[in-house]
Amino acid sequence: MASRTGADRLLRGAVRHTAGPTALLLACSVAGAACALAVPAVTGHTLDLLLHRHPAAGTWLTWAAVLLAAEVLMETATVLLTQLTTARATAWVRLRASTGLSATTPHRAEPHSGGDVAARLCVNATDSGAAPAALATSVSSVLVPAGALVALALIDPWTAAVFAAVLPLLLMVLRTFAQQSSDSVGRYQHAQGAVAARLTEALSGARTIAAAHTARREEERILASLEDMTRYGTRMWLVHGRAVARSGVLLPLFTTAVVAVAGTRLAAGELSVGDLLATSRYAALAAGIGSVAAPLGTLVRARTAGRRTAALADLPPMAHGSAVLPPDGPGDLELRRVRVVRDGVPLLTDVTLAIDGGSTVAVVGRSGAGKSTLAAVAGRLTDPDEGRVLLDGVDLAELTRAELRSATSYAFARPAFDSDATPTVRSAIASGRIGAVGEPAEAGGGAAGGGSGAVSAVETGRRAVSAAAPRTAEALAVRDAARAASADAFIRLLPQGYDTPLDDAPLSGGESQRLGLARAFLGAGRLMILDDATSSLDTATERQVELALSSSLRPCTKLVVAHRVSTAARADKVVWLEAGRVRGFGPHRLLWEDPDYRAVFLAEPATASAATVAPVEALAPAEAVVSARAAGAAVAPGVVAARDDRRAGRPVRDELGSDA
Repeated sequence: MASRTGADRLLRGAVRHTAGPTALLLACSVAGAACALAVPAVTGHTLDLLLHRHPAAGTWLTWAAVLLAAEVLMETATVLLTQLTTARATAWVRLRASTGLSATTPHRAEPHSGGDVAARLCVNATDSGAAPAALATSVSSVLVPAGALVALALIDPWTAAVFAAVLPLLLMVLRTFAQQSSDSVGRYQHAQGAVAARLTEALSGARTIAAAHTARREEERILASLEDMTRYGTRMWLVHGRAVARSGVLLPLFTTAVVAVAGTRLAAGELSVGDLLATSRYAALAAGIGSVAAPLGTLVRARTAGRRTAALADLPPMAHGSAVLPPDGPGDLELRRVRVVRDGVPLLTDVTLAIDGGSTVAVVGRSGAGKSTLAAVAGRLTDPDEGRVLLDGVDLAELTRAELRSATSYAFARPAFDSDATPTVRSAIASGRIGAVGEPAEAGGGAAGGGSGAVSAVETGRRAVSAAAPRTAEALAVRDAARAASADAFIRLLPQGYDTPLDDAPLSGGESQRLGLARAFLGAGRLMILDDATSSLDTATERQVELALSSSLRPCTKLVVAHRVSTAARADKVVWLEAGRVRGFGPHRLLWEDPDYRAVFLAEPATASAATVAPVEALAPAEAVVSARAAGAAVAPGVVAARDDRRAGRPVRDELGSDA
């Protein structure tokens, strides 16, 4: 959770953002307070004039009516401006929090679950957004009783002395309310966020819960925090109720005492009837210092909620430099002594690799070996704690944001699509392209490298941009990318084809993966990273995608997190990870001689057995060419020494989420 300083900084920013409406609200509330303070004096003087049948009584009566009307008008304006200011401040707080969340690295955002984020952006942001209006109205809440006390002193010092004698009791009630309310509100909001987080988790795994018949257990888990919410919510309202009750008892006593003193002074001839009327009214206004509890409670809730929203807004953003890639770079990827540590657990340790541009490299290893972490570091979804990652000799941390994202593309096991930003299947695929519609970025220039020199289907679609209208060019590029990802066939069967709304497209896991692949293919620059992006595909479709990777796409470096032996066999080289270290780096055929490497694929006994007998000959001709070409390269001892530093029995945290 963010510190009080972070919350205060966020609330000050909200006040600055709503400076205009807040200033107008302050002016209206102060004007309303001035009218409220003037009415008793004018009314009392008017009564005295009427009792004495003074000719000016009519004029003063008119002034009293005007002040009453102005007070009502200012109160109405205050209510409207309070709603406007709160709405604008809430929107700004939500924008700051969502911007902080989206600008940070995935591993920093990972601790905040979807339900917790929803609670912070909805409920907590609303409470935080009420701060500017509450701050403005609290001024008038203090101004009215303070002005009423001054007015009592001007009318008769004795009445003011009586009220001042008991004023410390009211202030003590308010102080106790502020202290106890802050703790209760904070605990209630934390329990509320826990319920939202668990509910979101359960909804995402609804099918698993139904299949396992654990709905009752999940319901109990989700609602476990309701007891805390009930306890802290009850305490919160009890604190508020006690404050109201105490002030409700004290205030009439104070008012009665002041009026009694004023009545005694009237009987002694020291005060007029009009003064008595004004005194009684000012006593009520002075006693209204208890009304400060309402804006004070709002400010307490706003500051407490501000700490939760500031925790998102203050997430450290990923910094970018001003460098650009050389225009003719082939896509060489280099990792130099990379180390990644999360929660004290090393996920990658001393990883040094040199990957030739245009090659296809598979990353294999057991669960928890660091495969997804390596994929995240390679495309700078996260930064290493030590070491550097270079693309064509330029550190990724020094690239501009646009240059980095145009040079890299990702596909994940569970691709996410925003149906609001990309409402149709076509726009979902097209979102992988960097640049304006009809102007796809060339992602850092030509990417020469090993592989076929033939013009790819996707490249053909890209070149069509210069000769066709923007809409036609985009449609061609999208369709070519879909064909390369083996997605075109099922997209055409959708109710409206490529124009089918995403929300109406009944996509299976494999079809969703193919859309993600098409999006990555369309945005392919110098480096394309597939993080388990074919895990839901059948064998035939996976083979078509792998052939597209080797021949149909424009030349670029491809890093593929793989679990199947066939994927590793078709790659030019394989990075074998074990416990966050590189155990070996070289062609699959040579690594296969190591029984420990073969054990990585034991989850596929049939495939592994076939590959053991004939790791190259058993492949299709096109695949055999790839493996034969790779077989000529020896394991690279100068780049990475083979290591066998297993952390036996030591818990290893899994890699970054595959779709962060």
